Amino acid sequence: MMKKTLFSFCVLIGVFIISWVNVPAQEPKIILSIEAYDMLNTVPDTYLIDIRTRAEFQFVGHPISAYMFPYMFMTEEFVKKDDSYGFRFDIKNKRFIEEIGKVFKKTDNLLIISRDGTRSGLAAKDLTGSGFKNVYDVIDGFEGSEFPSHIDSNRHKFYRQLAKRNKIYGFNHRRHYGWQWWGLPWTYEMDPKFIYPPDLRPSQKKGE
Repeated sequence: MMKKTLFSFCVLIGVFIISWVNVPAQEPKIILSIEAYDMLNTVPDTYLIDIRTRAEFQFVGHPISAYMFPYMFMTEEFVKKDDSYGFRFDIKNKRFIEEIGKVFKKTDNLLIISRDGTRSGLAAKDLTGSGFKNVYDVIDGFEGSEFPSHIDSNRHKFYRQLAKRNKIYGFNHRRHYGWQWWGLPWTYEMDPKFIYPPDLRPSQKKGE
């Protein structure tokens, strides 16, 4: 009887361990910017992290009290992608997770925002994969997606064809959705408290 009980206990422990090991990594939660702003005002240990480039953060503006942690850096290389030209900003920040880990706890509520939800989705997955427990992807971003847009790929293509053919005002422009569209508070002010930590170099003493 004792042996049977011990065997059953070992089996249960084994099943528990196998189940625990096979549990998939937690996925980031998806929220809109209006929900993110409400969380900032109501839920303790909640922080908004803007993962756009330094230029976007400074010259396009950013949510008030958002911490700047660039997920990708802009380069001086001018390139053509598809049918458009622009400067590259696809160099991934290798220290992204490390620097965030120096400032925030693994249990903090981290709201990740980018321009339109593209980069924030990638960054949020990296954070959950690194052990951060409560990561939220602000899917509509700061500026919103290019107008018109639809989550259904077929409708997305159809609406964009109609808008382009009829020369709809605002075609391929942003700010038809996102943080700014909701009228949530944002600023151009660069507060050192929220700037990417590696960019904050201590000023030299006089005479040095």
